[in-house]
Amino acid sequence: MDDEAIRLAGVIGPEQAVDGEGLGCVSFETALVRRVVPGAGDIDELGHVNNVVYLRWVQDIAITHWHRVAPPEMIASDIWVALKHTIEYRDPILPGETAEIRTWLGRVHGPRFDRHVDIRKPGARRYSARATTEWCRIDRGTRRPKRIGDSVLETFGLTALDPG
Repeated sequence: MDDEAIRLAGVIGPEQAVDGEGLGCVSFETALVRRVVPGAGDIDELGHVNNVVYLRWVQDIAITHWHRVAPPEMIASDIWVALKHTIEYRDPILPGETAEIRTWLGRVHGPRFDRHVDIRKPGARRYSARATTEWCRIDRGTRRPKRIGDSVLETFGLTALDPG
């Protein structure tokens, strides 16, 4: 996939990628991490990053993670659909501040898994926003759910996740 297609797909910072990253992400400490600086259009009338932008970053970091670890044939055959987002907001990110976005995988259940995202200023003790999203693996051709099996777990560098 060329750089322009990656940008259009919502992948954050392909230039930030390093070999082996994105594998084994099961906690805050082992998470895939990207940094972004909000643009002028990301700031709301209160003078900080708009809540909808945080949600966009939640989706973009998930896409980034998938495109970082999955081989082209899996990207071509599978798509992930968000079924439910739970998000909390705490510490606003202001114009010119950097946001550090971390994501890691949680519980697997059938064709679904939970993905966690933590957004904060670099070095901050408190999150600006955190979210848990329930994602469902879908077959691109049939548009039907596909169970998350060993091949998907291995793609993420895992042997098992909490089955819940």
